[in-house]
Amino acid sequence: MYHHSGSVARQAVGSGAGLLDPMASDSETIVFQRCNWCGTSMYHRLLCPVCQGSDLRTERSEGVGTVRHATIVHRNTPAARNVSLVELAEGFVVRGRVMGPLIGIHSGDRVRLSTAKDPVRGEPVFQLVDEPYRAWT
Repeated sequence: MYHHSGSVARQAVGSGAGLLDPMASDSETIVFQRCNWCGTSMYHRLLCPVCQGSDLRTERSEGVGTVRHATIVHRNTPAARNVSLVELAEGFVVRGRVMGPLIGIHSGDRVRLSTAKDPVRGEPVFQLVDEPYRAWT
């Protein structure tokens, strides 16, 4: 005889893209998924990109990461803006904005989450953790 367990229904609410998860409403953290099968971390996915599993759990990120790529965008904006790919300590990559001088943001810079959702663009905003000394670069 099949017996429906309440824990299965609760687990399904937190899976997926984290949209129904109460943790996702906090503006100071990034919510990501981790595959229960292979342990891969990912941001806003329905299936694991490694094993194609759908059994994902929702976790909170510490918000500390490294800039992997930074570019300056002049299109569709009144002023130039920064768009960066940031790899967080948990192992997933997120697209966001890094605050600071546009020419002062480089790959390898360490950043910390400032706001999980920018009110205008809805993407995470990071700030530089420490400014390394760059002579003549």
